[in-house]
Amino acid sequence: MGLEFTLHATDGRARTGVISTPRGEIRTPAFMPVGTAATVKALTVDQVAQTGADIILGNTYHLMLRPGPERIQRLGGLHRFMRWDRPILTDSGGFQVMSLSGISRVTEEAVTFSSHIDGSKHVLTPERSIEIQADRLGSDIVMQLDECVSWPAERDRADAAMKLSARWGARSKAAFGAREAQALFGIQQGSTFEDLRRESAERLIEIGFDGYAIGGLAVGEGHQAMCEVLDYAPAMLPQDRPRYLMGVGKPIDLVEAVWRGLDMFDCVLPTRAGRHGQAWTWSGPINLKNARFAEDDAPLDEAVPCPASRDYSRAYLHHLIRADEILGKTLLTWHNIAFYQALTGAMRTAIAQGRFDAFRADFHARQGA
Repeated sequence: MGLEFTLHATDGRARTGVISTPRGEIRTPAFMPVGTAATVKALTVDQVAQTGADIILGNTYHLMLRPGPERIQRLGGLHRFMRWDRPILTDSGGFQVMSLSGISRVTEEAVTFSSHIDGSKHVLTPERSIEIQADRLGSDIVMQLDECVSWPAERDRADAAMKLSARWGARSKAAFGAREAQALFGIQQGSTFEDLRRESAERLIEIGFDGYAIGGLAVGEGHQAMCEVLDYAPAMLPQDRPRYLMGVGKPIDLVEAVWRGLDMFDCVLPTRAGRHGQAWTWSGPINLKNARFAEDDAPLDEAVPCPASRDYSRAYLHHLIRADEILGKTLLTWHNIAFYQALTGAMRTAIAQGRFDAFRADFHARQGA
């Protein structure tokens, strides 16, 4: 097994621990910045590392289209290619199958899709997804290929996708085989249907994975419906394995998910928001495009240990964003990733000290949630 998960403390359902991999430790709860195309947009890997990130996420779909997995392998693998020596998790391409449903077709054997870049045809099987992630890219944590359905999903549609995902999970496990330096995660599906989520978990546990993800959320159901699923779904998964909530989300989503027993997260929100002038702070989100910041000489958030958060005034950041300067996008992205790392660090401390309920209540109050 390519990882070892050690729980250090629990507080209610919230938990903190360490995922040990050959490339380093991942402190949980952990937020993984998204490096879709072998880059966390607008940042160098040194800046990402300075935020405290232990792991980043790469995207199989985008990397298989360009520059291509075989080219990355020839150039030494994804870590060497992008100069990141810490752990990398790669998603399987399943989410893109859903989001690009207009140019894709799913069968029992594979998903066939047209490139959104040049229209070229591609076939992605569970076996090919594992080959790309594990052998070509050299990912530390590999995700099974799954079928994700958007919300709202009719029960029959969610049931069919869940069962196909389970069968693809078994094929992914067989293709992955026994590897000492890498790990494979299964993905629970079932939309917002509790019995389907339970059946999915049972099928995945029977197959046996190094970790388990909850997929099929943050696809339009909203915060409340997501939390209702998380009230029961994490407990269906093994206690002694990492639990990863895919594609989530806003800071309040992370706090609520940790309170319900989740360990790992990823989302494009902090980078995307930064490029559009939005910053997440301990006092809530602020939009630096707003005229009220034009002469605000205060730092963005001096409680966040990042140069972008402490060393530049809101007035300067407002100017950069309004002038569409690249530096503005970089600084706000840097700050947002640093804030997410500060948030997960604060949650780890609160859990270890047995005060997570108080932390959660205070965070809600400060964010106006």
